[in-house]
Amino acid sequence: MTPIRFDTNKKSVDWIAFGAALTLALLGLLTMNSFQGEDPFFLRQAIWILLGVGVFFVASAIDWRFLRRGSVAAALFGIVLIPLVVLVAVGTAMKGAKSWFDLGIFALQPVEFVKLALIIALAKYFSRRHIEIAHIRHILISGAYAAIVFVLVALQPDFGSAIIIFLIWLGMVLLSGISRTHLFAVVAVGVVAFAGLWLFGFQDYQKTRIMTFLHPLADIHGAGYNAYQSTVAVGSGELFGKGIGYGTQSKLRFLPEHQTDFIFAAFAEEWGFVGVVLVFSLYGLLFWRIVAAAARGASNFETLFALGVLCYFGAHFLLHTGINLGLLPVTGTTIPFMSYGGSHILAEFLALGMISGMARYALAGRRDEGGEWSGGYETARN
Repeated sequence: MTPIRFDTNKKSVDWIAFGAALTLALLGLLTMNSFQGEDPFFLRQAIWILLGVGVFFVASAIDWRFLRRGSVAAALFGIVLIPLVVLVAVGTAMKGAKSWFDLGIFALQPVEFVKLALIIALAKYFSRRHIEIAHIRHILISGAYAAIVFVLVALQPDFGSAIIIFLIWLGMVLLSGISRTHLFAVVAVGVVAFAGLWLFGFQDYQKTRIMTFLHPLADIHGAGYNAYQSTVAVGSGELFGKGIGYGTQSKLRFLPEHQTDFIFAAFAEEWGFVGVVLVFSLYGLLFWRIVAAAARGASNFETLFALGVLCYFGAHFLLHTGINLGLLPVTGTTIPFMSYGGSHILAEFLALGMISGMARYALAGRRDEGGEWSGGYETARN
C-alpha cells in the first residue's frame, strides 16, 4: 500500500483561492454575529472555520496521486456510502430529514463528504475513458454511481442535496465531452426521473414548494412565506444595506433559517447591493482559481477533480442565491463557506485544499507526461 506523502512547502498553497474562501467564511460569520438572542451560531461557526482552515493546509500538503488508483477511489466511495445507508435505515429525523448523526455537542451530515467522494469516483472513471466518453454506456455507468447516492439522499428526504448530487454528475458528464444526442437523452431521463419523483418520491410539502415557485404570491402566509421573506430581505438592502447588525428580517425572525438556507438574504439586507457585488466577486475569483488549477492539472484525473469541485461549489452557489432571490423553489441549500454548519465547511475546505495539493505536482507531471510516477503510481496523463 502506497503511503500518504506530505510536502510542507508554502509555495504549494493557492493563497488567492484560500483568501477568497476565508473572506467569504468571515463575511458569513460577521453576519451571524449580528443576530440577536441566545443563538450560539457565531462561536460554533468560528470553531468550524478554524478547523476548516487546518483541514485546508493539511490537504494542501498531501500528495493526492494515490487517488488515481481505481481500487482506492472505489473503496473510498463505498465506505462513505455506509453512513447514508445507516441514516436511511435507523436514523432519527431532524428538521424533517434523516440527514445528520447527532453526536451531542454537534451534528455530522455525511452527505457533504459523499459529494466529495462522488467527485473522486467520477474523476477517476472519466480520466480513463475521456476519449470514448461519447459512448452512451459510460454515461449510464457514471449515472449509476450518482443514482445510488441520489436515491439514498432523496429517501432521507434531503431534496436539496439530491439536486446537488445530480448537478455534480451532470456537470462532470458535460465537461467530459458528452455528445449533443446524449445530452438530449440525459434531459429526457431527467424529465422522466422528475415525473417519477413527483408521483412516488416527493413529499406533499415538497410538491407544495414547487407549486409555490410557479405561483410565488399565491400563499405568502403559508407555503410561500420563506421565499417571500427572503426577497423582502434582499430588496430592503437597497444600495448600501441597513448596516451590520441592523437587518430586521433576520433579527426579528421574519427570515427563517437565516444562518443557513437564507444567509445570503440576511447578508444582502445588511450590506446591500455593494455587498452582493463583493460576494459575487469573491466567488468569481474562487471559481477562476479552480478553473486555472484544472487547466494546469498534472493528469486528466486532477483536471476532472477540479472541475468536479467547481460543479459542486457552483451548484450550491446558484441554487442558494436563486432560492434567496425568489428565482428557484425553496429546497434548503447552503452557500459555500458562508452558511452555518460544520460538515459542509470541513468538506469545502478539504476540497479546496486537495486542489491546492494537486497543483503542487502539476508542472512536474506535465514535464513527465510520457513516464511513470515514482512509487508505483499510474502514468502522468491517464
